Amino acid sequence: MFTSNQTYLKKTLGTFSIKDIEAITGIKSHTLRIWEQRYGIITPKRSETNIRFYDDADLKTLLNISVLNENGYKISEIAKMSPKAISEKVVHLGQQCTEYKIHIRSFISAMMSFDETAFHRLLNTYILQMGIEETFLHIVFPFLTEVGMLWQVGSILPSHEHFVSNIIKQKMYVAIDGQIGKFCSNRKKFLMFLPESEKHSLGLLFANYVIRSRGHEVLYLGQEVPLLDLRDAFKNENPDYILTMMTAAQPDIDKQGFVNFLAENWPNSQVLLTGPQFVKSNLALSKNTRTINSLNEFIGMLNTLSIAS
Repeated sequence: MFTSNQTYLKKTLGTFSIKDIEAITGIKSHTLRIWEQRYGIITPKRSETNIRFYDDADLKTLLNISVLNENGYKISEIAKMSPKAISEKVVHLGQQCTEYKIHIRSFISAMMSFDETAFHRLLNTYILQMGIEETFLHIVFPFLTEVGMLWQVGSILPSHEHFVSNIIKQKMYVAIDGQIGKFCSNRKKFLMFLPESEKHSLGLLFANYVIRSRGHEVLYLGQEVPLLDLRDAFKNENPDYILTMMTAAQPDIDKQGFVNFLAENWPNSQVLLTGPQFVKSNLALSKNTRTINSLNEFIGMLNTLSIAS
């Protein structure tokens, strides 16, 4: 996951190269150097070999500066502000602004400092303002996409991703718990699971919540479910829908065979396939099988189903 033990050690010590700063804040390296020289907004540290680096406090400051700069504040104005004033203006912007990018940057700032209290507070605030679905569609999932990109380029540790994912899962479990037993008169039954080796469960958890919030019944099996176990346990079940998702590449899974197995063993169920590994594959689909290209498409399908019911 990281190129060397030295890189891993550097990240665990909370130090960041100028390229890391660019990836996380969006401030171009040459722009940051100009700001440092002309306005003294940050004084980078130097290693024993004279390589510049930044610490956690620098990163948080630069995240806040990038938010203000992107929202019309000139760097010459920002340079005159105290760190406290900068933070207060960012908080105020976050409360007033409808731009999702600001909220995503706030999440990143809380993640980088492992600030659980701040992350919970932000998530709760957005949910109160926009509701769970809008918060996840416009802030949480785009934020997680950005986290994935930062991890790929080595700017954050896996522990950063685990930290935020677990907080988000906790929130999702609470939301799901609040929907249990609330059925509509013509409810449908959904059987939901992730294939073997698939560990990315947040998308399926969100779908679980959305389905329940429309008054439908869910049999949620979670991640890494063997197909033969699924058949043996639920062969006599007749769910209206079977929903599964494949996010990460699974070279050991024959996707066409996987889809055929579901379609043949549950011929009276509608099999719904989502996630990039299904959507981007050229699969031969039977009459009772369809791909779902996005969460918005899935929500639209559910809303149509609810109207029809």
